[in-house]
Amino acid sequence: MDVLFIHPNFPGQFRRVAAALARQPGMRVIGMGDQSWMDPARAIADVPVIAYPKPGDSAMGAHAHSRSFDAAVRRGHQVVTTLSAHKQQGLEPDVIFVHPGWGDGFYLRDFFPGAKVVGLFEYYYHPRGTDVGFDPEFPSSFEDIFRLRTTNATQLLALDSCDEGFSPTAWQRSLFPAAWRYRLSLLHEGVETDVVAPDPNAQITLPDGTVLKAGDEVLTYVSRNLEPYRGYHIFMRALPAILQARPECHVVIVGGDGVSYGKKPEPGTTWKQKYLDEVKDGLDLSRVHFTDTLPYETYVKVLQVSRVHVYLTYPFILSWSMLEAMSAGCLVLASGTPPVEEVISHGDNGLLFPFLQPQRLADAAIEALADPVRFLPLREQARKTIEEKFDFHRVTVPGYLRMMEG
Repeated sequence: MDVLFIHPNFPGQFRRVAAALARQPGMRVIGMGDQSWMDPARAIADVPVIAYPKPGDSAMGAHAHSRSFDAAVRRGHQVVTTLSAHKQQGLEPDVIFVHPGWGDGFYLRDFFPGAKVVGLFEYYYHPRGTDVGFDPEFPSSFEDIFRLRTTNATQLLALDSCDEGFSPTAWQRSLFPAAWRYRLSLLHEGVETDVVAPDPNAQITLPDGTVLKAGDEVLTYVSRNLEPYRGYHIFMRALPAILQARPECHVVIVGGDGVSYGKKPEPGTTWKQKYLDEVKDGLDLSRVHFTDTLPYETYVKVLQVSRVHVYLTYPFILSWSMLEAMSAGCLVLASGTPPVEEVISHGDNGLLFPFLQPQRLADAAIEALADPVRFLPLREQARKTIEEKFDFHRVTVPGYLRMMEG
């Protein structure tokens, strides 16, 4: 069976599953992505990649709200244009998995009528009730709402262009229009629980030379980028009270300076610096350790030495890091927002607090840091949750195989 994975930033969310399927007998796996987006360091052994040229810019004079759709059309057309030469050489995939959020999947079903096209549908925007307008510090305008509603045109055409789709969580699936939701199954990218597991002997040396080990009083926070969508500002505002109450606590903050989601900060600054400046006079900075994005093995060590791991998110796409923290046996203290509440039940496999209340975060963190033995059952249940519902080998791979065979 020939399987084609398409993601502009290939492998993206398909990294582990593409590698796993490539090891299956009788399976040939090919990847495809934008040559200007893909990182050679993330290449997968035994998975050849077709690179398509960066699509051209949107047409001059296009309305600002329609530019994303115009870009998606250009990208979708570039995908099939690039594939045409490979089709002439005999490429006829049996199944195509595509992340259609940027338009890559628009024309695949027409171009390969014999293939089953399966889309990964992550998010459908709403003018209220989800991320937009959630945080009063960042109010949305009518123009923001108009732009996002137009952005959904890409998702709607993608839904019509796929034979089947899936979403990582039930909450994310619930955001899509009811008329299309029946075509979306539920399947997360999964966690390799054999790799991300508790280690009572874990130890890490941070870039500044600080050595931390499992059992130490360590508070951790991880995000691809340190930004409001992932509650960085709320976390920083809770830190002064936490560090004052817990004089032995060290804080490890992992994340970059960029913006993955939401609005950009004022020119010349970063969200990281803005909110550090806001609270730094109340911090013992010798106990606050910022690191940039870490190698995966080092990142896992951070989770393994954590006594309390803090995770926040707007009502938006759930981060892998929260699930990986649970798999590592962390006590996760998380915002009580819908994507989190789907996985964490307060007092059972983690702790929840209201996103917009940094004092509630601080109070809960202080209590959890002070009495780690009391919360051991929650850590064990967190690990069990991931093993049962999100294990890559026992849940994710079989789910992909079912979609391929169905």
